[in-house]
Amino acid sequence: MPHRHAAAAGPVAHPLAPVWDENSRVLILGTLPSPASRKAGFYYMHPQNRFWPVLAALFGQPVPQGPEARRAFALAHRIALWDTLAACTITGASDASIQDPVPNDLAPILAGAPIRAVFATGAAAHRFYQKFQFPRTGLAARRLPSPSAANCAVPFDRLVAAYAAILPFLQP
Repeated sequence: MPHRHAAAAGPVAHPLAPVWDENSRVLILGTLPSPASRKAGFYYMHPQNRFWPVLAALFGQPVPQGPEARRAFALAHRIALWDTLAACTITGASDASIQDPVPNDLAPILAGAPIRAVFATGAAAHRFYQKFQFPRTGLAARRLPSPSAANCAVPFDRLVAAYAAILPFLQP
């Protein structure tokens, strides 16, 4: 039996289309989909990631299950989802390992939807937004705590309280 090693660093191209429509009011940006999200074909799909449970708690609804239910949930609540990076070299899901970052172009979303606020999930997503997208968009991004299970220093109730910052921007 070959010995399993930790994921090697390698180039990753973003495989997911952004989620948004003409009613989207808030753009939430991660860094790049994790291996679990890439495999499942949608955002924040690692079973221990707290993104969807946090949003469900914010809106007092059950946690949406599966990509289509999650896409419908985001759009119903006027939330657009994408990531700051189109490609990079990364080890597993470790944002700290990112090298050779290539930014996503947010212009199509910002031209097609009345986005009122941009939020970044975690330090790396915020740092890449500030470096690559902010100079083009002029829209300040607010940093939210990462919903990753790796960020267990932030308890669930504090995550929900932090993510409540999106609510004032979601009204039609």
